[in-house]
Amino acid sequence: MPGGDISDLDKNRALVEWLRYQLRHAEKRVRELESAEQAERRRSGLARAEQMWKIQPRRSAETALLHRGGCGLYKSGALIDREAAIGALCEPDIAPCEVCAPETGLRQE
Repeated sequence: MPGGDISDLDKNRALVEWLRYQLRHAEKRVRELESAEQAERRRSGLARAEQMWKIQPRRSAETALLHRGGCGLYKSGALIDREAAIGALCEPDIAPCEVCAPETGLRQE
């Protein structure tokens, strides 16, 4: 190293370390953004489910039940819209869930 200059090897080693540092931070940011995106998709899915309803099929002597889309008592991916939920409430063999009260806002009073 004449005159105190840094050698090409040392310069390139420093560059490699800097690039590794940059890569670590970029990968961390990508993970954070992916996590935020997944959380937003979950929130969006839950909000959509809250605007929908679902029907729990009848089992043996039990009555079929109408649930709000977000009700945890019956987990199903089959969601129905407002009109179908209103129609379901008119059926004699479908009762509203007593926990989530899906009939709230559906019945014309």
